[in-house]
Parts: sequence; C-alpha cells; structure tokens
Amino acid sequence: MKNFVLLHGGAAGAWIWRGVEEILVNSGHKALSVTFTGCAERRHLNGKDITQETHAADVVNAIEFSEMSDIVLVGHSYSGSVIPSVLRDIPEKIKQVIYVDALVLRTGESVAEAMGYMPAEQCAAVRSMIQRGQVPISSGVADQQRAQAAQTPFLMTSVQQEWMLSLLSEFPASCTVSNVVTGAESITHPVEYIACTKSDVSSQHDRARAMSWPISYLEGDHSVLVGNPEGAAELLEKISL
Repeated sequence: MKNFVLLHGGAAGAWIWRGVEEILVNSGHKALSVTFTGCAERRHLNGKDITQETHAADVVNAIEFSEMSDIVLVGHSYSGSVIPSVLRDIPEKIKQVIYVDALVLRTGESVAEAMGYMPAEQCAAVRSMIQRGQVPISSGVADQQRAQAAQTPFLMTSVQQEWMLSLLSEFPASCTVSNVVTGAESITHPVEYIACTKSDVSSQHDRARAMSWPISYLEGDHSVLVGNPEGAAELLEKISL
C-alpha cells in the first residue's frame, strides 16, 4: 500500500482527482486530495494576500491532521509551484514527489513569468495593483478554460468535459504573479515527472529535463486527470516508490 497526497491545478480543487483517487483507493492505496485556499469549496476564502506559501500551509496541515507519512506527493499543473515549500516544511513526511504535467518554478519566479505570460517587472506591477484593489482578486482562468473548450474541446468525452467545466471556479490572481519563496532547484527528494503527450505546458517539460528528472509520458492533454484517469492512476502506481 502507498500513501498518495494529491494536489490540484488552477481553477480546480480536490474534485479534479476524483476519478484517479477512486482507482488508487480501489487498488488498496490511501489517497488524500487537498483543496487550496480560495479554490473550489474554499473559494469563499479568496483574497489578495494568498500565495504559494498559503497553499503549502494547506497541504502541510492536511497531512498533519491526516496522520500520514511515507507520502508520495503528487502535483498537477499549478501545484508544482507549491510542492517545494511543502518539502521544505515537512521533509520527513514525504518519500517521493511526482509532477503531473506540472509547473517547475525556480526560487523568485512567478507562475506568469515561468509560463512566459509576462516579465518579472509586469508581475510586480500587477501584484501592487491587486494589493491596492485596482484589479480583481480572481485570475479569470476558469473562464479562459471554458472559452478554450468552446474552440477546441479537451481530450475527453463530452460528458466528462461538461462535468469538469461546471466545477471550475476562480483562482487567486496573486498566486499567478507572486514570486515563489522556495523553488524546484531546492528539491532533494526523489522526483518523477509525468509529461502529457498533447500538453500546452511543454515548456515545463523542458524545465524538468533541465533538472535531470526522470520523465514518463502519459497519453492526453493537460486535463488528463479527467480525460484519462485510468492511465494516470496506472502510471502513478508504476513509478511511485
């Protein structure tokens, strides 16, 4: 039996792991999915001061009160920017890290900068505007994904896509432009990277290669947790310690 802690991406919540989690549990493993502050069922807690450090505290507290150890910490998409801070705070609880098509940030970078959305100077300006209340505290990523799906459907059934889009919620804008305190270069735990074959975050695959992390490939796009939960669960079981 393995102990999985599962972290979600932007605009999602613990619900995005539902299909994968059910498969892992039915296979005899323990799985805990964590929802970040300001997201999904915790969206009422959104605010201008939320950063990756807030979300790392969410994970640390969830692990502490679950009394889990020897954990395989798994992060999808945005949560790759949270993982290093979790490892910094509770290294003794984590056995291995698996990034699933996740972001690989260096210390001092923001998500927007790492993804090439805007330079560091612009990120700093947006952070200031969020603090002054001059721009919304939500990023708008949920609506962006719905618009994307209307143009090019995700690699999943229409029923799966309708379900996923109905549950997407807003995401703290500050987490997009905040500089991470602890980056991926600090990780000393064993790491595996799962790259989706039709992903729109292939730049992050390149970053994983630059870290010399082992890379496995999973058929699907960035929404693979919904589109191919069977493949995701199977690969997690295969490469986890």
